[in-house]
Amino acid sequence: MAVTITAAAAADFPQRPLRILTPFSAGSTTDIVARPLAARMSETWGQPVVVDNRAGAGGSIAAEIVAKATPDGHTLLIGATGPSAVNPSLIKNPGYDSQRAFAPITLTSTNNLLLVVSMAVPVKTVKELVDLAKSKPGQLRFASPGTGSSPHLAGELFKSLAGIDLVHVPYKGSPQYVIDLLAARIDLSIGAAGPVLPHAKAGRLRLLGVSAAKRDPAIPDVPAISEAVPGFEVVGWYGLLTTAGTPAPVVRKLHAEAVRILALPDVKSVYANAGMDAVSSGSPAEFDALIRNERDKWAKVIKGAGIRIE
Repeated sequence: MAVTITAAAAADFPQRPLRILTPFSAGSTTDIVARPLAARMSETWGQPVVVDNRAGAGGSIAAEIVAKATPDGHTLLIGATGPSAVNPSLIKNPGYDSQRAFAPITLTSTNNLLLVVSMAVPVKTVKELVDLAKSKPGQLRFASPGTGSSPHLAGELFKSLAGIDLVHVPYKGSPQYVIDLLAARIDLSIGAAGPVLPHAKAGRLRLLGVSAAKRDPAIPDVPAISEAVPGFEVVGWYGLLTTAGTPAPVVRKLHAEAVRILALPDVKSVYANAGMDAVSSGSPAEFDALIRNERDKWAKVIKGAGIRIE
């Protein structure tokens, strides 16, 4: 009887409007990830799918809402490094248990981060930036969309491996810090490509490197940061989760729909324009394994940098 009821629930899903929570502001990479999913799910299921941007606390605000939602698959989260893999080591009481509060659905996309500097910073290479930072310890400021976000930890890893002292300045999202980068109120960032690449191409920001271990084929003239700072490698990732306890058939239905959407050429194009690669395969178990591995990796960086939020 229980199996029959569960299967029936999946067949009837969704029964009301859905909500996709993003942990950063409108216009951020997580927002870009969510929009095509919401639009196509709504078309398929005939229910409104609302994107709800809840920035703040390194992504914990959005994550906590989903963690405490009714476990029926109608409340979804765009997971990212910060709220899904970092906050357990960073925040004493984030308001949710990242290891038990969510049911992973699928990895949606990956991206390389870009190291960019304000045009007011007199450097043209990563090595020159490192040399400048060493000559001015504690004077250069790097931006991120929030404490514990992937760009923040990328900056901390860069500092550690390069042996330099940079000041972290957190914002509510990448659109906000890009404004200050353009105005030279902030010196640099290692963040998602979408918000900064158009400005770099237009000559308003200077692009120095990519975060992957090797050069990005899409921008082959831009060196990997690791060419100047050995051992540096960061790959951004995003994925879809829902509340733990959601019936497995509902998770499978969400997974199948998300994978279908991510394989659409126009969706791949939207993601590519934001500097992301859409991932149109991958099981919930594989996504769960990725999150666990990332949690272990960044716990070491956080401990080494002595980062903590109460």
